[in-house]
Formats: sequence, C-alpha cells, structure tokens
Amino acid sequence: MIGRIAWVAILLGIAGITAGVQLDRQARKSPELALTAPDFFRSSAQPRITAHAIKSMPPEFGVAEAEKLVRRRPLPARHLRLLAQAKFAGDEFEASGLAIQYAAQRGWRDALAQESMMQLALAADDRPEAARRYAALLLMRRTESALLEDAGSAIFSDPGGEERVVLSQIVSGGRRWHDTFLTRGARVLPPDAFTEII
Repeated sequence: MIGRIAWVAILLGIAGITAGVQLDRQARKSPELALTAPDFFRSSAQPRITAHAIKSMPPEFGVAEAEKLVRRRPLPARHLRLLAQAKFAGDEFEASGLAIQYAAQRGWRDALAQESMMQLALAADDRPEAARRYAALLLMRRTESALLEDAGSAIFSDPGGEERVVLSQIVSGGRRWHDTFLTRGARVLPPDAFTEII
C-alpha cells in the first residue's frame, strides 16, 4: 500500500515537472502562456514576462524581472539588453550603459544592442568602433536600409578615414561578407566610401 502511494506520488511529481517545463517551452511560440508557466520553471517564458513588465508596468517591476532573467540565464545578449532597457526606464543610466555594452559584446546578432553601441560610439566620436557595429548591422537582413544609409553617411564621411579601413578589414576577413557587402553596401553606403572600401 505504501509502495503504491509512493509510486503515485512520484508519477504526479513527474507529471507536474513535465507540465511546468512544457508550459515554459510553449511560451516561446505563444507569449500569452508566459504568465502561466510556474516561476520555478521559467526560462523561455521569463524574457517575455520581462519585456511585458518593461513596457506596461512601473520601472521597478521591469528592473526586478530583468534582474531575475539575467540571474537565471546570464549569457544571451538579449537578456542583458532587456536589463539595459529596464534600467534605462528606471533612470539608472550608468547601469543601463554598462548592461548594453555587455550585451553588444556578447551578441553581434542583437540588432538593438549593436545600434545602441553604434550610436554611443558616434556620440563619443569613435568612428572605428561605430564602423564595427555598422558592419554587424549590415550583415543582418532585418536591419532597415534607412538606418544603414543615415549611419553610413555619419560614420564614413571622411575619405581615407580609419573607419573605412576597419570596415574593409572586416569585409575582407570573411567570404560570407563579400556578397552581402557588394549588394547591400552599394545601396546604403556613400558612393565614395563604398568605392574606397572595395
């Protein structure tokens, strides 16, 4: 009798764990399920909850959710970007700046982090660093051409500038860059910069 009760308890425990994990995983595809995932199991659901808290709740809730997210999964750049957004909304500008820098270092494919770092580099008049961030954005298909055109005019305005050398080194460093640079770069870079980089 006791063995049967223990067996049923073990099966119920496994079922509960499985349900919690599945709810968390399903939150990737169905954001409305994020809040139904038990807090202990939130991994995939936590970024959705954090983004919702940043958009529609007081800043301290967004910061708390973002910190929880980074404690649980510190490596993805998107999580650090969410922390930066939450800190910015909570008027913690220095902490926000540090978080976005870490996010940009970890995630070359995080467009918002790269764009933020590009703008910060431009504001600091560090055009070579802005060119590196521009290169990351250029490679992403989702990046809007208008953004690349405006940033390209600001970054690559000086003939013979170090930023042009940096971009040419990045482009020449990888074969996958060549086609993207030749097709997209011709449309979004200033013509004289494109020619010099080629």
